[in-house]
Amino acid sequence: MYGIQSRRDLALETQAQIPILRPSIHARRANLTVKFQDIYGFTVEGNVDDVNVLNEVREKVRQQGRVWWSMEASKGANWYLQTHVSSTLKSSLKFSALANAITLKRLIRKGIPPVLRPKVWFSLSGAAKKKSTVPESYYNDLTKAVEGKVTPATRQIDHDLPRTFPGHTWLDTPEGQGALRRVLVGYSFRDSDVGYCQGLNYVAALLLLVMKTEEDAFWMLAVLLENVLVSDCYTNNLSGCHVEQRVFKDLLIKKCPRIAAHLEALEFDVSLVATEWFLCLFSKSLPSETTLRVWDVLFYDGAKVLFHVALAIFKMKEEELLISQQVGDIIDILQKTTHHLFDPDELLTVAFDKIGSMTTTTISKERKKQEPAVMAELDQRLRRLNSLNEEDK
Repeated sequence: MYGIQSRRDLALETQAQIPILRPSIHARRANLTVKFQDIYGFTVEGNVDDVNVLNEVREKVRQQGRVWWSMEASKGANWYLQTHVSSTLKSSLKFSALANAITLKRLIRKGIPPVLRPKVWFSLSGAAKKKSTVPESYYNDLTKAVEGKVTPATRQIDHDLPRTFPGHTWLDTPEGQGALRRVLVGYSFRDSDVGYCQGLNYVAALLLLVMKTEEDAFWMLAVLLENVLVSDCYTNNLSGCHVEQRVFKDLLIKKCPRIAAHLEALEFDVSLVATEWFLCLFSKSLPSETTLRVWDVLFYDGAKVLFHVALAIFKMKEEELLISQQVGDIIDILQKTTHHLFDPDELLTVAFDKIGSMTTTTISKERKKQEPAVMAELDQRLRRLNSLNEEDK
């Protein structure tokens, strides 16, 4: 357990985990910016309208918690694992599994209660299965084996630790940074092709705050990088990330043609904002409670969710974007939008109901189509860099 864990776990066991926020009478009258702390220890700035939205969202979380507890009471503690429909099952069992799958998808879209999130994520993401394939002491053995070793990855990790959510009540402490370092360094040795890439510090930090143990956070990071996300997203040349950005640009043209045409006329490259979204999985852009609702769906439906959410952010501000004539204004609109998206239901409704269906197969085909151009571009960039290095000798 970490320093914040004992306090947080106690809170998660009670309704105190979702306090009602009450700004002072002076703040209400003047509509001033108010500061408050969310349930994961982040300091949030917003106006009174934002506070009201958060209170409404937290009431919905309470209601969702009652639904999940009701499901556990009627179907069993691990009912959500009984969603696989096999041809060998008897018809009655097959129907039950299908019904569970439909119910589960609907419930996940509405949000997993914070107290259940660690075990539901760990099971549904495949992290539990991945952990079961190695000796039980794997993580402890790994962290002990790499202790004191210095690599380019460990040096970059040490550089990034103090810059990872500075001011957070636990992450910005020696204990919090120590736990984050062990997870990141451990994974850098597990997968030397990835090693460490900036952006993973924010992802791993948020995983640490959600999961019950440091070891579980490590396995969630492993399943995320090895199974959920596209390969090569975090390798040295970020080829996978470049592919995702090209796919996103194509999807923006198809799903939001007016926005895409306007941005092209302004010569605005969407990767200026979307690269961070995809590398940090929105953890630096959206409020933490909204980010985790996105991750609820990400760990169940896969990487296509990132495209749904990124498109939704543009879609939500379509009219405002269309009248903007400066690149700086576009960036400002998108940043303000993401920082104040305290209502995850609003975001996810647009992402899945208004953006429309996108299958994993369709996105995979788009990726394959974009890969040759990305690899050619990266190769050309490498040749140019090598040529410059030769000239400097």
